[in-house]
Amino acid sequence: MRTKQGEYIDRLSQQLKEWSSLIDELESRMAGATAGKGHYGLRIRDLKIKRDALSLKLQELGSASGDSGKALMTGVEAAKKELRDAITLARNKFKQAA
Repeated sequence: MRTKQGEYIDRLSQQLKEWSSLIDELESRMAGATAGKGHYGLRIRDLKIKRDALSLKLQELGSASGDSGKALMTGVEAAKKELRDAITLARNKFKQAA
C-alpha cells in the first residue's frame, strides 16, 4: 500500500512528464518560428531549469520521511507552482506570436 507521500510523488511525477512533453512541443514550435527565436529560446531554457529543479525536489522528497518529508513538501509545492506558472506564461506568449 502506497503512503500519501508516495501517491503524491506518483501524481506529480506524471504531471511532470506531461509538462516535459509540453515543453518539448513548445521547443519544436519555437524552432519553426522566424522572429524572436532568442527570446523564446530563453523561455524554453527557463522552463527546463524549472522542470529539472522540480524533478530534483521530487527525488529528495522520495527519499525523505517524517518531518523532513513534510518540510520538503513546501519546496516541492513552490517549485510546482513556479513551473506551472512559467508554462502558462510561455504558452500564452507563443500563442500571441503565432
